[in-house]
Amino acid sequence: MTTGSLLAADLVIALLAAAAWLGGGAAAAARRRPFALGLAAVALLATLARAITITALARAGWWFAAEKVFIAAPLALAAVGVAGPRLLRAPGDIRAVAVPLLFAGYATSSALLVTILHGYPASAGAGLLAVAGVVAATAISGRALGARPSRTVSRVALVVAGAALVTGTGLTVAPDAAPAVPHDHGYPAAGISDEPTRRFTLTAGTTTVDAGGRNVAAWAFNAQVPGPELTATVGDVVEVTLRNRDIGRGVTLHWHGYDVPNDQDGVPGVTQAAVRPGQEFVYRFRADQAGTYWYHTHSASDVGVRMGLYGVLVVRPGPVTGLDVTVPVHTLAGRPLPAPRVEQVEAGVPVRLRLINTDSTTHRYALAGTAFRVAAIDGVDLRGPTSLVDTAVLIPAGGRYDVVFDAPATPVALFVDGRAVYSTGPLSTVTGAWPVLDPLGYGATAPVPWPRFDKTFTLVLDRGLDLRGLLPRYAHTVNGAADRDIPPQVVRLGDVVRFSIVNRSQIVHPWHLHGHHVLVLARNGEPAAGSPLWLDSFDVRPGEVWEVAFRADNPGMWANHCHNLAHAEAGMTLHLMYS
Repeated sequence: MTTGSLLAADLVIALLAAAAWLGGGAAAAARRRPFALGLAAVALLATLARAITITALARAGWWFAAEKVFIAAPLALAAVGVAGPRLLRAPGDIRAVAVPLLFAGYATSSALLVTILHGYPASAGAGLLAVAGVVAATAISGRALGARPSRTVSRVALVVAGAALVTGTGLTVAPDAAPAVPHDHGYPAAGISDEPTRRFTLTAGTTTVDAGGRNVAAWAFNAQVPGPELTATVGDVVEVTLRNRDIGRGVTLHWHGYDVPNDQDGVPGVTQAAVRPGQEFVYRFRADQAGTYWYHTHSASDVGVRMGLYGVLVVRPGPVTGLDVTVPVHTLAGRPLPAPRVEQVEAGVPVRLRLINTDSTTHRYALAGTAFRVAAIDGVDLRGPTSLVDTAVLIPAGGRYDVVFDAPATPVALFVDGRAVYSTGPLSTVTGAWPVLDPLGYGATAPVPWPRFDKTFTLVLDRGLDLRGLLPRYAHTVNGAADRDIPPQVVRLGDVVRFSIVNRSQIVHPWHLHGHHVLVLARNGEPAAGSPLWLDSFDVRPGEVWEVAFRADNPGMWANHCHNLAHAEAGMTLHLMYS
């Protein structure tokens, strides 16, 4: 069983235990003895089962079990300690055990709420608040059932609640104060004075476009979705003028996966101000990184990219040989893009398909009708890629795979989530049962280039209630805090930096660091065993722990966030800054 499955099982078992304890208490209050005893037995078994899942999670990593060990386990012991002896005595009037059973239910429920609403990290304040809630709920239930009210219990509830507020619950106070991140960050601009050899103009505006045979409202660059494909050859100086016609929330251009100088990265409030209607901004950088990339707005990015403000950037090492095709996959107003495309290709022609996932969720790609190789991932060539056949690839949000093959005399088709998007002729193939390539074991290995690491950071991804803004929100969190309360990671130029990224939530988080590619070291404790993987976008699935590293060689203030852009907007964004 995977750690993600254990996390899900633990939640289900905790819900079952809480429901059984509370149901048993309600049945006892109604003097339904068999029903009360049966539910209590289920609750005891579920509590025992949860002890097993918590132990397994603690062995998988302390991140997954901290609040369960420090808060849930003591409350579960209290539940069994209070309700168990009363059940063993089995009084003639089953109503006498109603309050102990309800206490057990409140204890289990309170611990579960700590996991759901507070999450990581465990805090004394959250534990005290949970205890105060249990004591208060038990006192109220006892009074409702006619039990003698206890002044001692009421006082204990008040004292514990007060202690929780004094220590801080972790829901209202960030772990550390995070400094503001102004766009005037003081890093020197890396201006390029050379005359541009490739000039483009992109005008952002509202429009209507054809999406799968239906006209839909969109935000678009140059009135098309995707925006114009920008191409360059290594050595070019690229200049892109961005104009905003009428996008009220502002626009920028972020060059996803292309490690531009910091002042060209296009993150509003960090590297520049958003371009407002009637304004323009000029980006300039040298095309020195061959590969497949894409661009998109980073202003109100969740809405902007979904509505169509994106396009393709391709930097080639030289003249094109054979057929070179970009396939940017997107969902616009619920309609999948691109529309199916059929292209006649002569046998023997070398073909490169540049697969780009511009959505916020993972897509499954399958190339049928030929053997192929994955030549590059996220713009970086792989070492010693081998031939694959009847094999699918999963591309995370923001990720890119270049697949290459020599065109056969028979048709070839590319399927995305079972839908044909590109073909060289009619081909009907079911690809759903094909195995999925694990890129960590593909290609020829090479040693890690660094003997040591200068800085190590751990990012624990979770969900929690964020009360620090004007209105409460159920945020996606990093180390127990949400943007803008997540402290930045500070590095020095030349540092070799290692990240451990831990996902203790039930949701996939595609992780994306701006300005750098990271080398994958290990996943779930298993070292990478294939070609060195230099990625800018990778899926951290529930229960997974990724270890990645990079050299800090691009000074500035950089966004570091989940590229499910709704998650980023809901708090899962922090910053890496150079001291």
